[in-house]
Amino acid sequence: MGTPAAPLAKARRRFEGADWVRWGLLGVPALFAIPNARPWTWPLIGLVLLLSVPALWLTRESRPSWLMPATMVAVVAAAGALWVLQPSSWTSTTMFGAAFYTLRVSGRIAAAAALVVASAAIVTWSIVYDLDWLNALALFAVLVVMILLAANRRGRAERLEQTELALARAQTASEEHARAAALAERTRIARELHDVLAHSLAGLALNLQGARLMMVRDGASEESLAQIERAQKLATDGLAEARKAVAALREDPVPVERSVSDLLAAYRLDTGSRADMVIEGEPRELDAAVGTTLVRAVQEALVNSRKHAAGPAVDVTVAFKNDEVDLTIVDHQGRRPPEPPSPGYGLRGMGERVALLNGKLECGPGEDGWRIQLTVPA
Repeated sequence: MGTPAAPLAKARRRFEGADWVRWGLLGVPALFAIPNARPWTWPLIGLVLLLSVPALWLTRESRPSWLMPATMVAVVAAAGALWVLQPSSWTSTTMFGAAFYTLRVSGRIAAAAALVVASAAIVTWSIVYDLDWLNALALFAVLVVMILLAANRRGRAERLEQTELALARAQTASEEHARAAALAERTRIARELHDVLAHSLAGLALNLQGARLMMVRDGASEESLAQIERAQKLATDGLAEARKAVAALREDPVPVERSVSDLLAAYRLDTGSRADMVIEGEPRELDAAVGTTLVRAVQEALVNSRKHAAGPAVDVTVAFKNDEVDLTIVDHQGRRPPEPPSPGYGLRGMGERVALLNGKLECGPGEDGWRIQLTVPA
């Protein structure tokens, strides 16, 4: 029972403050016309009250674009007619208010229609009740004030929008500047790491190799040789890790969807077959290990499609979920492929990568081709 009440409470909270004031400006004057209403004015009073309700959504972006202009013009017409038929009411307030809101939120056509209808109501009212020209001009002056107020509000809204746009651009420029500075610093660190650490480890590995050869020549013990070999292996592994670190520092992480798109483009150029990708959910930056696992899976699948099926059409789906990413790769060979006697080294490596991430991997023949699906936490 608690769940259905939440949307209702949210809907109630939406209509506060200015929304109710706006509706009151249009609807309340029609209520004051009820005590002195005549039989032929009741439909107009009901129409004004009904048409004033959409004013609650006047500034909502979710409303249909045609709803507010059409409604406001209809309110101007109905309130103007009621004002002429029942002059003692305050429905002129509704007419001028609806004209103001039409000019504020609508395009030229609706604004022109509202002005024409309001002007016609003023002229009709002046003729029917034999109004002198000075009072008639005063009514038109009120309409002009509404035009100026609406123009001022529209101009203010446009200036605020331009200010927000300028702030967004300034923030983007600041972020790009910070990003460029960070990349420059990373490049400097990579250069220092390469020049100092990598060169030192390379020299150490070479010296240890020379020392091992000299010890072999001089008949050193196996224990001494084993120690030198372990030290040489540590130096070699350290050099490989240093090179990976330099590469990581010098390169920006590439989004998974772009890397997969590049692989599919190369596959299309190489085979001439169709290779499409579908992204589901909102793409986000992934951990390096997760991204590498996904890209390597696509790479291995495309290699197998070239080798075992002569380049069939391929569909790749990357689904970004709340706490995981699904990758599905299907090649369409036009037939059900046979079961392999044993998985190749590529599929084994793929499975090992997925297992290290506590993910799931399923691969095997489908209805018309080979299908690989893996899920990894992300």
